[in-house]
Amino acid sequence: MTEPKAVDLIHLEDTDGNRCIVRVTGRFQPGVLTGHDVLRADVLVSAGFVEARLEMCLSPQDLSSWRRSLGDLAPGGHASVGGDRGLGLGIHVDDERSVAVWVEDPDRLTTTFTIRPPDTWIEEHRDRLRHVQRTWPREVVETAPGAYEWGPGARTP
Repeated sequence: MTEPKAVDLIHLEDTDGNRCIVRVTGRFQPGVLTGHDVLRADVLVSAGFVEARLEMCLSPQDLSSWRRSLGDLAPGGHASVGGDRGLGLGIHVDDERSVAVWVEDPDRLTTTFTIRPPDTWIEEHRDRLRHVQRTWPREVVETAPGAYEWGPGARTP
């Protein structure tokens, strides 16, 4: 079975060259019940003072939290993803034209910078999330605390 192509969950970029991209590249442990629905991602950060490529894992709960956060974004609001087990990334809407992005990897990097995304960025990110969830649907069901099984329609035995 061929792996799907990488999909950007987050893609913020401006004309000044500042960017933050979270590119989902596949399942963390395909075929292993406890790691199958966890997704691997590359975090690409670029600003005048930093250029970094970091790794991140995204659980189904991270994606649900991201979906809820996107629904609440407005000037003064914020959204975040990850951070429980390592790298965390957050967005704070400063005003209608700019967002502050923070990236924190406890072992390697902590940085904050501003990006001026296009006006449609929030709706684009809702579409990106839906695309990630269609590409790597949830296939494992937790039947009891700590007990897992393949869900109906799972593509992996």
